[in-house]
Amino acid sequence: MKCELRKVQQTTTGTYFVCLPREWAERHKLHKGDILSVYEAEEGRLFIDLERDSAEPKTTTLNAGPNIGRDIISRYLLGFDVIHIVASERIDCASRQIIKETAGSLVGLEIVEENSAQIMLQCLLDPSGFPPEKILCRNHAIVTSMNRDALISFCTGDLTLAKNVIARDDESNRLYFLLVRILRTLIQDFRFSAKLGIRPIDCLDYRIAASLVEELGDISVKIAKKTLSFDGYRLNESLQKLLRSVSLLCQTAQEEALKSFINKDASMAQNIRNLRAKAYAVYSEIEKLAKTQPPDMMPQILAVASYAVQTFEYCVDLGDLVA
Repeated sequence: MKCELRKVQQTTTGTYFVCLPREWAERHKLHKGDILSVYEAEEGRLFIDLERDSAEPKTTTLNAGPNIGRDIISRYLLGFDVIHIVASERIDCASRQIIKETAGSLVGLEIVEENSAQIMLQCLLDPSGFPPEKILCRNHAIVTSMNRDALISFCTGDLTLAKNVIARDDESNRLYFLLVRILRTLIQDFRFSAKLGIRPIDCLDYRIAASLVEELGDISVKIAKKTLSFDGYRLNESLQKLLRSVSLLCQTAQEEALKSFINKDASMAQNIRNLRAKAYAVYSEIEKLAKTQPPDMMPQILAVASYAVQTFEYCVDLGDLVA
C-alpha cells in the first residue's frame, strides 16, 4: 500500500482541502464534478470511496471439476453474488448433484439458471438484514442445545437423539458460513460496516468467536458419534449423574461466554474460568468410576468426558475476547 503525504490547504473562504493523487484519479477515471464519499471512522480517520453503483453483482466463473463443492464454498465466503459454473461439453450427473447439495448447504444461494453445460448460482440474501451478532447468537443457541442433547444421548444410549444432534450440525454449519461471508463483506465494504456500526477489529473478534462456536458444535457431534458406536448402551446411574453435572456446567459456561462476548463483560468471563475448575474436578471423579467399567468401555467414557471438559477451553477463549 503506497503512502503519500499531502499538505492541508485552505481557501480564502476558510474551507480546508487536500489534493487527490493524480495517478489514483486517472486510474479510476475520475473527472471534475465526480462525486466521492467521505466517511469519518474512529480515531479521526477519514475514508474516501468511489461513488459507484453498488447494485452490480460480484460475479465469478468456475469450471465443473472434481473440487467444485469446495470451490463454491470458497467463492461464497469471499462474497461473490453470482457463481457461474461451466463445462466444456456437459456437467456430469455426479458434479451436478454436488453443486445442488453445496448450494443447499449455503444460506441464500440458489440455482437461477441451468442447462446441460452450465449452472448459475446466485446469492439472494441482503447482507444488511443479517447483523453478525444475530447470526452468532442463533448459531450459539443451536450448538448449546446440541451439546446438551449429545451428553444426554450418551448417558441414556438414546440413538435417535444422537442422530438428531448430528443432523443439527448441518444448520450450524450453514450459519457459520453465512457469518464468515457477512464478516468478509463488512471488511471489504466500509459503507456497509459503517451502516451496521461495526469496526474492522470487531470483525476479527466475531470471526474468532464464530470459529469457537463451530468447534463447540464439532465436540457435540463427536460425543453423538460415540453414542452410536455404543449401540444403545446405557451408563450406570453414578456415571450418568456425573456427566449430567458436567453437562449443566457446560451449558452455563457457554451461555456466560456468549454474554461476556456480546456485552464485553470481563467479570463474567472470569466466572467461566471458575466453572472450568469445577468441571475438571468432576472429570476426576468420572475418571475413577470409568476404571471400574469393562475394559472396552473405559476409553470411550473417558473420551466423552474429555470432550465435555474441552468445551470449557473454548468458552474461556471466547471470554478472553472481551477487551
